[in-house]
Amino acid sequence: MSTPTVICFGEVLWDLLPSGKIAGGAPMNVAYHVNQLGLSAQMISRVGNDDLGKELLDFLNTKGVSTHLVQSDHTFSTGTVNVVLDEKGSPSYDIVQPAAWDFIHPDSEMLDTVKEADALVFGSLACRNGRTKRTLLELLEVAPLRVLDVNLRQPFYSKNLLEELLTQADIVKMNDEELELLSGYWAELQTPLNQMEFLRRKFGLETLIVTRGSNGAACLDESGYCEHPGFKVTVKDTIGSGDAFLASFLSKMLVGDATSQCLQFACAMGALVATKQGGTPVIAESEIETILQTN
Repeated sequence: MSTPTVICFGEVLWDLLPSGKIAGGAPMNVAYHVNQLGLSAQMISRVGNDDLGKELLDFLNTKGVSTHLVQSDHTFSTGTVNVVLDEKGSPSYDIVQPAAWDFIHPDSEMLDTVKEADALVFGSLACRNGRTKRTLLELLEVAPLRVLDVNLRQPFYSKNLLEELLTQADIVKMNDEELELLSGYWAELQTPLNQMEFLRRKFGLETLIVTRGSNGAACLDESGYCEHPGFKVTVKDTIGSGDAFLASFLSKMLVGDATSQCLQFACAMGALVATKQGGTPVIAESEIETILQTN
């Protein structure tokens, strides 16, 4: 069996924390963890022709994530985000714009690469600029499996945009707050399960995954509903935990594991990343085995 290939589309940037800068961006974090877990990962994005851009490319290449489809921009700078952490380690973001990743242009090689991959991962933030959004929509037309990480960041989303993206998706991951917001756009439902059932039915989704922070996650697909209570850890910060969760879920799903196994493994990886600084820490296989045994 060949190694599954995951293409991640959208923002690559530097998270500027009080302690210094860390490579980030939700799709880049997913690509990083997909590669760390043994799958093939490629990034489609755009960086500035500047020192920060060169550092990002070096970081990804060092980690084994292909940057062949990361474009260079001579007008706009590499993306940055000013990050502030609260007392619980939860981040708030000031996402600087415009940035180079707002201007990703399509080409035939990009389209062919997506067509031949196993999955295309994308988020709502990449659609804040019309140029990158148009490129994404072209790629979604040829992608074999379309994975939406909702990842809402104010003020860069709207009901119309989210409806458009949900209609295009096969698999969707969101957190519990996003579930309540999104279902509330179209229906007044009281329980998370009813909200999940409604969204899956309305948009014809194969799989809907909802993360719940320290309370684990739930999944609804053709096999039914399952949930996992999560793993109790000491949190350093939660940056990238949801991205690691998604990468881990896909890494198991694409090799045919049962949904419950995918969910357990994803919860473990999300928890482990929360014990470390930033969204792209190195996670040892022994750490994964240890936390899984605590379940």
